[in-house]
Amino acid sequence: MQRLIQIALMLLIPCHAVFTPCHLAWSGDWPQSASEALVTAANQFLDRLVDGEFEPAVATFDNTMAAAMPPDKLRETWQRLLLAYGALESRGRAYDERAAVYHIIYVPCQFTRRALDLKLVFNQQQQIAGLFFVPPKSDRQYRSPAYVDAAAFGETEVHIGNDPWKLPGTLAVPRGEGPFPAMVLVHGSGPNDRDETVGANKPFKDLGQGLATRGIVTLRYDKRTKVHAARMIASPDPLTVKQETVDDVMHAVRFLRDQPQVDPKHIFVTGHSLGGYLVPRIADHDVDGLIAGYIVLAGSTRPTEDLMWEQVNYILNLDGELSAADEDHLAALKRKLDRLKSDDLESAPTTEIILGAAAAYWLDLRGYQPASEAKRIKRPLYVLQGERDYQVTLTDFANWQEALASRDDVEFKCYKDLNHLFITGH
Repeated sequence: MQRLIQIALMLLIPCHAVFTPCHLAWSGDWPQSASEALVTAANQFLDRLVDGEFEPAVATFDNTMAAAMPPDKLRETWQRLLLAYGALESRGRAYDERAAVYHIIYVPCQFTRRALDLKLVFNQQQQIAGLFFVPPKSDRQYRSPAYVDAAAFGETEVHIGNDPWKLPGTLAVPRGEGPFPAMVLVHGSGPNDRDETVGANKPFKDLGQGLATRGIVTLRYDKRTKVHAARMIASPDPLTVKQETVDDVMHAVRFLRDQPQVDPKHIFVTGHSLGGYLVPRIADHDVDGLIAGYIVLAGSTRPTEDLMWEQVNYILNLDGELSAADEDHLAALKRKLDRLKSDDLESAPTTEIILGAAAAYWLDLRGYQPASEAKRIKRPLYVLQGERDYQVTLTDFANWQEALASRDDVEFKCYKDLNHLFITGH
């Protein structure tokens, strides 16, 4: 296992989404004058965000988008963006592209702390069917890493799980005679695709293909909250991390066990960020003992709401002072975080959304202590951390170390120059 997890870490690339994806759906032909009209519509939409006119902004959504992101949620999304990156200072000339039957407009935006492109996906009726904030175009050019040898493995499109939650994925299998050890890659927070695409980065594609180059089968798949967002919103069952992540990890493990190229005694799970945080939950659901070991990459150990407060304060204080707008944002965030910790959260309406999730989601994680609960895991663990990580910090790494110090089948590794994405940065 030690060699396997060392290879996994050596190949890790960043993975953290900076966008807010929503559902897309329609088909048909485009009117000739679409580009000019949609560029105007995209700039008008951005004007409404800046002016705080969220109801008129939502009026431009299609039905699925309007259900997924009502005015209050759009306001919250915009405010969180401003918290992270500062005020919108300028915008550039919009550009467009076609993706199958979709027409996509990008508006380059310069915020105080970084540049992002507003990405709006329009349907044939010129309604907004998708909303994203993505890195600038120049930062979105993917390049395969040098350690990937495409001749050393083959990839197959697969599906894991069962209807109605079946998920598409990619199975990478080394060439040659097996059976081979195998790895399931578990996403961080947000509706990630199978590659954990963020701008030019496709960390799970890099990691999956890199491991396959070195003789390890890998399985990566699109997250349920990406593929089935509309169905999950409409479902009467409250969303928890079990539906978001854990169930599909177990489907992935069982899928690998059924593959003739896989050594069923050597199936491992690697989780980054939220995926690492949930390793004890995943282990609890492995009642048949199918998983041979776990890798925790920047997995937090503290309540999510505490990390949110810590992260936002860090970002807002980077320039050494808080503006009046920053203080207002912090006050608004504090009210929501206090709501998450309140005694009456259990009686909250099922429709109430707090910081992007319903009360049931937060209640499910109340009292969850990953480091302590990891003591029950009867499999080897490898816990890794970047010292420059401000999202999950050395405090969390120390908590893992303290809780698991007596285990001789647990190893720890800290990288001085790496951040939450396991790259050199801040």
